[in-house]
Amino acid sequence: MAVLSLGQVAQLVGGRLLQGRPEALILSYIFDSRQATPGALFFALRDRRDGHQFVRDAREKGAAAACISQDVGSFPPDFGLIKVDDTLKALQTLAARWLNLHPVKVVGITGSVGKTSTKEFTARLLQEKFQVLKSPGNFNNQIGLPISILSMNGSQEIAILEMGMSQPGEIRQLTEIAPPDVAVITRIAPVHLEFFRDLEEIALAKKEILDGARPGALAVLNGNDPLLRKIGSAWRGGRVMYYGLGQDFPVRAENIEHLGLQGIRLELVMGEERASLRVPFLNQALVSNLLAACAVAHSFRLKIQELLPALHDLPAIEHRGQLLELKNGIRVYDDSYNSNPVALKAVLESLGRIPARRKIAVLGDMLELGPEEINFHRQAGARIPENSWDVLVTVGPRARHLAEAAVENGFNPRSVHSFDEALEAAGWLLDFIQAGDLVLIKGSHGLALDRIVTFLKKEKEA
Repeated sequence: MAVLSLGQVAQLVGGRLLQGRPEALILSYIFDSRQATPGALFFALRDRRDGHQFVRDAREKGAAAACISQDVGSFPPDFGLIKVDDTLKALQTLAARWLNLHPVKVVGITGSVGKTSTKEFTARLLQEKFQVLKSPGNFNNQIGLPISILSMNGSQEIAILEMGMSQPGEIRQLTEIAPPDVAVITRIAPVHLEFFRDLEEIALAKKEILDGARPGALAVLNGNDPLLRKIGSAWRGGRVMYYGLGQDFPVRAENIEHLGLQGIRLELVMGEERASLRVPFLNQALVSNLLAACAVAHSFRLKIQELLPALHDLPAIEHRGQLLELKNGIRVYDDSYNSNPVALKAVLESLGRIPARRKIAVLGDMLELGPEEINFHRQAGARIPENSWDVLVTVGPRARHLAEAAVENGFNPRSVHSFDEALEAAGWLLDFIQAGDLVLIKGSHGLALDRIVTFLKKEKEA
């Protein structure tokens, strides 16, 4: 954690110290008053709610100081107050300047799918040789990224930072805080189309991570994505390394073999090295995320042999492709964090290969797809019959179009069950699932299908 004096913070953010001891130490940085602990600096941000209304609450919970942009009333003189014009800008400035004080290599990761998995895999691989900071959870926006940087204590050699966006310009703002030395783009997919005209616009927004990278940076791009190949061939800001499946990329996977519940066997190629290994993935899409991580490791001169301990101990990421073993041999594949057409297609195909008494797909709405959202749902539903699923459960109004298309393409209508919201589906599933079933749960974050996972775990934990 960045340990700074109150006076140093005020100086770095260009603010005015209204009160408090300049020498008082700041031990943590928060924007949610509920997370206040002794020594914390609370940034009163204007987001869904105005943080200035919670300064008093933060102090009562132990915060040492607050960064504000308007009057918040009187406080005891030992409670620090730093006045700035814009509290969000102050948070971002503090993070950028803290990062500049330390010789850390920045790995920035973006893409329409697989950002968090790629970040987690990259951190696991690089930890074999380096001291690594990684952004927690999905701290990948204008608030989360600077908070992640401020958790750096100065001992780290590499910072692995996820960079998300929903509109043009957002990634470029993140690179102004933390310009990458290595910039990863995992894939371009129809995500956030509500805010973009087409995939090309999404690709340009993701390309901002390259435009904002340090001079001479390395771009690590998914070579199986035509839009990323186009971006890579035109980029002149540094070097490009491609990774992917089946082609002659510097980092690639060959001879992929699906082993059912035992995962996937593949041959990993990194430069002149190769090794055969088994990874615990049921969904082949995770192989591409792992290859991105291997490409980053390759750029830091790690050898396959050095990476083998990590490759055999990859983290399971909550709600992002996690297999849960419940009682009576019931298995739940928890992919409930989010969904989009590309990711849904991949998981339906991969899990469709796995033998089970019954395979039950619980699919929620895919959000932010723009004017073509119904067509995207129908296209996904049309593939259900060909992927060997036995039961289809939908949650939300858009997913009903998915069910309609599945039936039109030959799926048994008696095996379709539709619900309006997650807990309604959870109650029905509890009585329906039986020993030996495999249940996939996937939907956009706004559907909160993770509540179904929590409910089933509670009621049917082994």
